[in-house]
Amino acid sequence: MRVIIIGGIAAGMSAAAKLRRVNPEAEVVIYEKAPYISFGACGLPYYVGGFFENHNQMFARTPEAALKAGIQVQLEHEVIEVDAQSRSIKVKNLKDEKVFVDHYDKLMIATGASAIIPPIKNLNLGHVHTLRSMEDGHILKEKMRDSNIKKVGIIGAGFIGLEVVEAAKKLGKEVSVFQLEERVLKEVFDKEVTDIIEAELREAGVELYLNSKVVGLEGEEVVKAIVTEHEKVDVDLVVLATGVRPNTGFLKETGIEMLPNGAIIIDHLGQTSIEGIYAAGDCATVPHLLKDTPSYIPLATSANKLGRIVGENLGGASNYFEGTLGSSCLKALHMEAGRTGLSEQEAIKMGLDYKTVWITDKNHTDYYPGQEDLSVKLIYDAKTKVILGGQVVGKIDAVQRTNVLAAAIYAKMTTNQLGMLDLCYAPPFSRTWDALNIAGNVAK
Repeated sequence: MRVIIIGGIAAGMSAAAKLRRVNPEAEVVIYEKAPYISFGACGLPYYVGGFFENHNQMFARTPEAALKAGIQVQLEHEVIEVDAQSRSIKVKNLKDEKVFVDHYDKLMIATGASAIIPPIKNLNLGHVHTLRSMEDGHILKEKMRDSNIKKVGIIGAGFIGLEVVEAAKKLGKEVSVFQLEERVLKEVFDKEVTDIIEAELREAGVELYLNSKVVGLEGEEVVKAIVTEHEKVDVDLVVLATGVRPNTGFLKETGIEMLPNGAIIIDHLGQTSIEGIYAAGDCATVPHLLKDTPSYIPLATSANKLGRIVGENLGGASNYFEGTLGSSCLKALHMEAGRTGLSEQEAIKMGLDYKTVWITDKNHTDYYPGQEDLSVKLIYDAKTKVILGGQVVGKIDAVQRTNVLAAAIYAKMTTNQLGMLDLCYAPPFSRTWDALNIAGNVAK
């Protein structure tokens, strides 16, 4: 059996490694457009900010290691066409521009996503960057160390945008953030949480331009200002962080079902609408544990988990991915926030009969140094009290408490059960009634 995997970054390599273990006889070939595989792009903002210096730490596996494991890796090879009827692909060797055809018995698409380039005038000016690839990271890291670059403008206030804020502030830059919507991270967190994140950013001197549409950039050779509908802000460097779009344009003629944004729709086996073709990662949807409709949630965690499932199924199994909860987290300067399950916004869109509770407590006892506020929001079924979603924000241990909520939602726990859940207690870690216990007990 010949299995071709298009893309070898996260989901693709996870699938290839698992397939090799479950079916050692299968021929496994990866075509990867980049000059590397197994790259953890989540580390890029921290590499740029100098939190670590060795970029090789972002690579989980080398092409040599993959070859040793029996996986054929073709770097700098772009698949430009898929013919599902003949089970063939057309590949361009980016080093010599030659195009050739290869055939498969089973196919996996793991082509990831690319940075969205918004319709802003003069994006071709110098000192305007995205942060998606290793090449982007090297360039931006060098520019951020230029003492002549003092003012950094970030267009987009999602995960990458706010992580770049931390990188820039660590390097002593003045930072301005431009967000089209009325608050940061609107699609991820509810307003109670984003209010706290925004306050943390402003306290650190970050200028937030919310409800602000960027229409153009100004400068001669390099950017000197960001122009919105209402103001002009001087900058020395711009980072575009306006989201990502699935790399699936080459599949338009295949008949594979996709969302309007181009994300490939897959089932719980990781299979697309065409038999024998699988997909996972940032180019595809992911089944959701609490929703009946396909969800586009481009996270490294889901990519690796689904990649593993697909690898097993490429090897002949029929293993089922139960679904994601969209669990995700962020460190915004000294504040951390996590969410899992449904947000209140999602519960409203789904027409659910739900209730919420929001409490602010402390991370541990008052007599142990370092006590900080810790806020918890629960979204739960109004009748059964089963927890549907949770968000936690604070300076210490907010994210790890979010992980507890993820386990609680997975287990279909009620707020009453969370209120009495036997969580660890010691003065440096919590109070006798943890903030999660309190949130559960307050829920009516």
